Amino acid sequence: MDTIFKPDGRITRRRYLVLFIIFYFINILCLMMIWDSFQSQSWTIFYGAGVALIASISVLLVQAIKRLHDIGYDWKYVFYLLIPPPINFIGFIWLAAKKGQDGANEYGPDPRKTDIV
Repeated sequence: MDTIFKPDGRITRRRYLVLFIIFYFINILCLMMIWDSFQSQSWTIFYGAGVALIASISVLLVQAIKRLHDIGYDWKYVFYLLIPPPINFIGFIWLAAKKGQDGANEYGPDPRKTDIV
């Protein structure tokens, strides 16, 4: 079963873009909640939103690893996405725009043949 929490395999551009939009939006919401709770000194919300932010960033990086596998690159290139914005946003968009390798590669079969989304 393919899951969004495992960095194994490959994903299509479409699936990556859908997950990117969802989790980047969650990142922005968490950052706004962190800022608001810091201003009002609501520490429970502050730490809860911080945990949610770290979790959503982790899911985004796992999806980026899968996308890098689809393009044919190793997972180590994901460290470039840890550079602060706007550089990392450009990298995430590049991953959404770059066409993956046709056919199977060393990371798995072509996801365009198996993905539903």
